[in-house]
Amino acid sequence: MTKHDLTRREMLAIGTGAVGASMLGASVGYAADAKVPKKRLGKTGVDVPILAMGMAMKFHPRFDPRLAEAVRLGVTYFDTGYVYAGGTVESAVGSFHTRARNRKELFLSGKTERHAPAQLEKDLKDGLRKARTDHFDLYMLHGLGDPKTLNAEMAKLVERLKKEGKIAHFGFSCHDGNVPELLELAAKTPWVEVVQFRYNFRQYGDKKLNAAIDAAAKANVGLVAMKTQGSEASFSDAWKKYEKTGKWDKFQAVMKAVWADERITSIVSHMDTFEKVKANAAAAMSRGEMGSADWESLDKYAKATRHLACDGCDHHCRAAIDRPVQIGTAMRLLMYHDAYGETAKAKALFDGLDADTRALASVDFSGCRDACPHGVDVAHHMTRAKDLFLS
Repeated sequence: MTKHDLTRREMLAIGTGAVGASMLGASVGYAADAKVPKKRLGKTGVDVPILAMGMAMKFHPRFDPRLAEAVRLGVTYFDTGYVYAGGTVESAVGSFHTRARNRKELFLSGKTERHAPAQLEKDLKDGLRKARTDHFDLYMLHGLGDPKTLNAEMAKLVERLKKEGKIAHFGFSCHDGNVPELLELAAKTPWVEVVQFRYNFRQYGDKKLNAAIDAAAKANVGLVAMKTQGSEASFSDAWKKYEKTGKWDKFQAVMKAVWADERITSIVSHMDTFEKVKANAAAAMSRGEMGSADWESLDKYAKATRHLACDGCDHHCRAAIDRPVQIGTAMRLLMYHDAYGETAKAKALFDGLDADTRALASVDFSGCRDACPHGVDVAHHMTRAKDLFLS
């Protein structure tokens, strides 16, 4: 056996996963050869699976069987990032597709949180090397906040990178309070082809967001939803009683609700176990629509947990404090710890924030709950964040 071969333990892990998938496939009603359906990703002209593999987590550096199972089920859209899992994800994907010899099957998305053109190009170059590929099918500015980033200089860089064959398509992700504004901007920016944004079942009635989604969809921008579970996944006491919503469990139901929106092409999902890959793929492959019982239960769940979900709209709660702490960012990092168990990542990202943002101990957050349109107990969560990040 050479150093590039899989160990017996790795092969057994893959085999076990395949057997588990086969058994689950029978129980949830999809055939062994069934695949997650595809849909056109806006102006890219590319058909991608309606379920994408979120990759903000650790993967086996040689050959991760969860990725093999995802591909077997048709989840061939891999959403990588330059800083995911300490910068190891691109290398893990590179090793995987090299051993599986399936790079052409994959729609490989890369992204960087560093948005200066020179830094973006450096991160892209490093990412291509680590991912063992000559191009990313989609490259994105991750966590875009400042609309001015989408300027003439960035447009020229994107055009050049496409001509050089290093990227096929370009876009950005966003999850802060100005998501509607950024979607509107994407609709007016021809060279922005895809937007990946925070979207979940609670936001169906948000008129401003819906108008922005309409504008982007009309401009044929490819729309990819992320954070569809609604950010309160760690508060198990709140959602346990809604764990079964009609035909679907809670996690499947919230995804079915997003897929019901014809404007959305795909959902990026954090699937860190075989069970999640299989359950989400089953929901994606099912032709069954959400029934009235599903919608009613989901509506009750949304109302019961609305006060637990932060939308990152800092302009509301920040008006109640005297320092420019980015409450939405702190809440998002707290969610990484709570929901994903990625405490080290959350702490590292928090340590990289500016001094005002880290000033949790010197701010009175008591007025934020009344300022929040959804009644989120900001003070409670900022105390938790202070204990976690500043201890």
